[in-house]
Amino acid sequence: MTSNDDDKTYWLDDPKAPELIWRVLVGVCVLLTLADLFYEKHTHFAFEGWFGFYGFYGFFACVGLVVAAKYMRTLIMRDEDYYDDE
Repeated sequence: MTSNDDDKTYWLDDPKAPELIWRVLVGVCVLLTLADLFYEKHTHFAFEGWFGFYGFYGFFACVGLVVAAKYMRTLIMRDEDYYDDE
């Protein structure tokens, strides 16, 4: 007899899994930001030496890209039947 794969449960099937993933991700981000205190920075510009600069810069750059893509969509979007043969 073969086992039925439908009976398996995975940890991602648990309703609490998204909360766990979110907490782990936030924890890793906080630890990496705190690690910024414990090494010497060799910066080219003064603002690069600010606490957590690269983490905050990356976050706001990512948010900026999403917002820019949202507005670019209105400029370059085609009709639903644009490529249909007539």
